[in-house]
Amino acid sequence: MQQTGFNINNRRYIGSKTKLIEWIFENLKLQNIKIVCDIFAGSGVVSKQFTNIPQITNIILNDLLYSNEIIYSAFFLGQDANFKLLNELKDFFNNDIKLAQNYFSDNFSDKFFSHNDCIKIGSIREYIDTLQLDDIYIHILLASLIYSMDKISNTVGHYEAYRKTQIPQDKFVFELITPINHNKKIEIYRLDANQLAKNIKADLVFIDPPYNSRQYSRFYHLYENLVKWEKPRLSGVALKPIEENMSEYCRSNAAHVLSDLVDNLDCKQIVLTYNNTYSSKSSSSQNKISFNELKSILTSKGKLKIIEKKYNYFNAGKTNFDNHKEFLFLVEVK
Repeated sequence: MQQTGFNINNRRYIGSKTKLIEWIFENLKLQNIKIVCDIFAGSGVVSKQFTNIPQITNIILNDLLYSNEIIYSAFFLGQDANFKLLNELKDFFNNDIKLAQNYFSDNFSDKFFSHNDCIKIGSIREYIDTLQLDDIYIHILLASLIYSMDKISNTVGHYEAYRKTQIPQDKFVFELITPINHNKKIEIYRLDANQLAKNIKADLVFIDPPYNSRQYSRFYHLYENLVKWEKPRLSGVALKPIEENMSEYCRSNAAHVLSDLVDNLDCKQIVLTYNNTYSSKSSSSQNKISFNELKSILTSKGKLKIIEKKYNYFNAGKTNFDNHKEFLFLVEVK
């Protein structure tokens, strides 16, 4: 396995727990935990941290996004891949690939990336489609493409909008990810969390759903488009395809949906993360589930403990409030 490259936390992702991971894990009781489920796995950093716990044998990851499913596969299943071959492809992509106008450059030039970088990204994506390789190699290449793009994208970290103050410069370089070295059994799903909850059993379930109206499938539509490569027609300033994989946790019935999820979990412990953006001045940032609703839902499942931490929230400039906190809800299931 290669020794250097992008780690799983080297990507900007809304709600990522990278900066909170030590605080979260120092408050968990994991002595008798062997099977864990990261049911809204998002950036994947929580599942990565579970690989460091010796007694854990099985990790289940789930997310609605196609791009996240590919990223989980690359990082959690790619440790035995032949990186001699992958490094040869990396060198080819950076130095020798034939460049031509393509779907990506036709749509995204001088918006999220420069025109020349869009030609490179699209040409690499087209070439990946021609490779006759096992899925894990395709997944590593696609995940590496996403991480290489994220490093230089003309955005605040998502694709709801791009910076319009200046034309982006040519900066793209294709770099490989570094898969996680571990000895765990990994299961990866791309399902509605409430559906999956009815069909799995775990010792601990980690819950970190979206809490406001902002849909992750719309935030990361560009990566979804890139991974699927169906070349749909795009619309709007952000150049989005038609809606898909829209989460019910971003709608007004979110509390009911979470209650259904918790009711159907077969586990010993539930760990849920939450923050107090319910007082945000931006309506799109306001939580769909209140603090008291969460307490009621989780108390019905078992003994609840709540830990809080002051934390600076992500701010793209439109949200403003003080005393922001992260909360950790820990449930010992009845």
